[in-house]
Amino acid sequence: MASPGVYVFEAIDEALPYMPLAVRRVLDVLGRKLSLEGWLSLPIDDRWALVRAGAGEGVDPGADAVLQRAVPAPSRIDATPDPDPTAPPRPLVAALGPSRPLDESRWRSLSALGRYGLAKCAARPEKLARAYDEIAGGGPLTHLTAAGDAHMVDVGQKPESARRAVASARVRTTRSAVEAIARGAAAKGDVTAAARIAGILAVKRTSELVPLCHPVRTTRAAVDFELRPEAGELRVRATVEAVDRTGCEMEAMVAASVASLTVYDMIKSVDRWATIDAVCLESKSGGKSGDLRRPPERGGS
Repeated sequence: MASPGVYVFEAIDEALPYMPLAVRRVLDVLGRKLSLEGWLSLPIDDRWALVRAGAGEGVDPGADAVLQRAVPAPSRIDATPDPDPTAPPRPLVAALGPSRPLDESRWRSLSALGRYGLAKCAARPEKLARAYDEIAGGGPLTHLTAAGDAHMVDVGQKPESARRAVASARVRTTRSAVEAIARGAAAKGDVTAAARIAGILAVKRTSELVPLCHPVRTTRAAVDFELRPEAGELRVRATVEAVDRTGCEMEAMVAASVASLTVYDMIKSVDRWATIDAVCLESKSGGKSGDLRRPPERGGS
């Protein structure tokens, strides 16, 4: 799971901008309907309390008191019990098909939330495939099949959309090295120009470097630098845009990494002990998960 009670395939970050399956389970079992506005009105601690209430073997009825703090308050609906823990629902088995087997033994071995999640996704083939791979198959790494074999995830059913990703990295060196870069006085030449070209080239080669990464139709790639002589560091920021069925986060992070390595190569004669760190995704947009930005508490460069 991405976080306790939240699955990776749900693509919901720690700020909980949407209700994960654990919370939807709480609502179904307690017979409540909560709007997104009501969900977002709850403090983050209350939202996580609801996640925990829905992640256990039984839904904690005390969760209703938390729900009632939402504005607007949840409305009452008919309660829906958890799926039968002894055998998977026939529509679910049919939706999974023979390539994703789910017998009674495997079904019983799943957590209550796992059984609920699979049943809830039964009518959505693309989401069901990812849910199965994480809940009942190879675990949270969707690049593994149920048999444990590595494979490239099938994105053929996903719609194309405009994608954007921004990643960054940090090169720690000496003040004199950063000042030399700023003056264009490095022995090997224009450091940022060489690193910028290297980063853009890296975008084009990402699918060759990362084995299970899809090639994406890149429409724009840019690498920018922020020189901080007083801190003895150089910040690298890579922006990649594409129109495709999958995101370009890997392209942005590879670009930031390779640009940083090129900076090191250009300055190693004056500072062999320079370091590269804080390579991370800053933000992404497009696709089903929409716009996401790195939470402040997760740090960054």
